[in-house]
Amino acid sequence: MDIWKKIPWVHRLGFFFWINLGLLLTAMGIALFKTPNHFALGGTSGLAIVLSTLFPKVNVGGFMWVINMLLVVVGFAALGIRAMGWTVYSSFALSAYVSMFEALMPLNHPLTNDTFLELCFAVFLPAVGSAMVFNIGASTGGTDIIAMILNKYTSLEIGKALLVSDAAIVCVAAYLYGPATGLYCILGLISKSFIVDTVIENINLRKVCTVVTTNPEGVRDFILKELHRSATVERAYGAYTHQEMEVLMTVLTCRQAARLRNYLHVYDPHAFITIVNSSEIIGKGFRAS
Repeated sequence: MDIWKKIPWVHRLGFFFWINLGLLLTAMGIALFKTPNHFALGGTSGLAIVLSTLFPKVNVGGFMWVINMLLVVVGFAALGIRAMGWTVYSSFALSAYVSMFEALMPLNHPLTNDTFLELCFAVFLPAVGSAMVFNIGASTGGTDIIAMILNKYTSLEIGKALLVSDAAIVCVAAYLYGPATGLYCILGLISKSFIVDTVIENINLRKVCTVVTTNPEGVRDFILKELHRSATVERAYGAYTHQEMEVLMTVLTCRQAARLRNYLHVYDPHAFITIVNSSEIIGKGFRAS
């Protein structure tokens, strides 16, 4: 919390906006697509869907409140208050948003008759929401608390331990709702992690451009004055020609990289340029460390 106080209020506001937007998208996927189709894809939402079927007097949002409260209490006891951080807020906010959607849009049956389409949104919305939350260094709570406890007190591989618990929930779902729903749950469980990783990479995607040129002034001016970025310049020489040249390395957005490439095609056609993707750029002008 001492670090949090030192962060400018604009950045705090942005953090709060993104964490709530991510949790809202996650809750939308749970309430509008997972719950009506009984897509128990693991985690606290999957467990809540199973429990709401076994005990129909309590809805999914209600069970998520209960499960997250228990996990938060266990987390406080095992990890302490400071270690929990924003996980406590995320756990309760996600439960609240799910309850809100259930109250505003109560669904007794799926929105459409296309089960695969429903599965796509049941996976995509929470995956995008989780990626937003993970990208700012927070979590969606729930099973993340279990992961934190396992990481502190055991030598178990967290990923495998959580995968086993998710698989157990999917097996129960297959038993309760039939093999078709069980297979959809398996498909959703497998695709969820890939989508989360892909979204995080694309949110932070930048192009690392390295330009080898004998006419550095024009390229340097274009980067500084037209693209409003900076660059690192090194002197080099060709291994074959032994001709002196300069190497400029800069990090740009996708659009800026395309503009630089087009500029070189016209004004420096003999320049050599490599462009590679990077999803983790830390430093001034990009992401804070």
